Amino acid sequence: MKLATVSHEGATLPVALDPERGQMTPLGVGSMLEWIQASSAGGAKAPAGQPLALTGARLLAPLVPPRNIFCVGKNYREHAREFAQSGFEAGAVQGAEIDAFPAVFTKPASCIVGPDDPVDLHAGVTSMVDYEVELAVIIGRGGRDISRARAFDHIFGYTIINDVTARDRQRNHKQWFLGKALDGFCPMGPWIVTRDEIDAENVEVSCWVNGELRQHANTRDLIFDIPGLIETLSAGMTLLPGDIISTGTPAGVGIGLKPPRFLQSGDVVRMSIQGIGELSNRFK
Repeated sequence: MKLATVSHEGATLPVALDPERGQMTPLGVGSMLEWIQASSAGGAKAPAGQPLALTGARLLAPLVPPRNIFCVGKNYREHAREFAQSGFEAGAVQGAEIDAFPAVFTKPASCIVGPDDPVDLHAGVTSMVDYEVELAVIIGRGGRDISRARAFDHIFGYTIINDVTARDRQRNHKQWFLGKALDGFCPMGPWIVTRDEIDAENVEVSCWVNGELRQHANTRDLIFDIPGLIETLSAGMTLLPGDIISTGTPAGVGIGLKPPRFLQSGDVVRMSIQGIGELSNRFK
């Protein structure tokens, strides 16, 4: 099932989408987070409203999570290598390209914008804005100390995230948060696909800038796979329904190019993940 949050006739509605029929069905709750929480508790069975035409509806970011988004750095081998060689990595062990443990940081939920929303380059704050296509995992059933074997039981679904990054702030402050946390630096969408819709461990992940293919990989290439990330993050810390885990980006980001190529005003970044859809945003 495809689940979205839309703006329709002045209201914000969580809906189930049926693109083939051009229809959407309201879920009968106030937010997508409420639907996920109800699903986790066994209280959400099927959309409750009457089908509406998609005409006139505008897609918003599908979900605002209950807290910061968990993000994983350097989780594709080729990207880990390009990052290690870029000169932008802060706090790295000299000569170490592949980490022994996942590198985890967060982005505040205030960064989130939706499909087709413009993204501010924050020209007065940074001059080195980069793009990163990522598969995002949405937790359904919460839990602590979740084993690899049970990890998929705790997943609600998946969406796409652009982990936009100010590389100069990332480098200068010797940590990742300030380079990741600017307003608008987390485009998300276009919707959520539920866990049963795709094999998330074997999907193609791609990104284009102004129509030029920059990133392309398969989630088979993840260094730390989805069950391992859930096991690591939940060790001693309770994951909540609606938590989002952004699993890392493939090679081909702007700092990996020679010379580096950062986003400019007017650039359009389009991202695709097999079985989910496409997410596109213009930078200004």
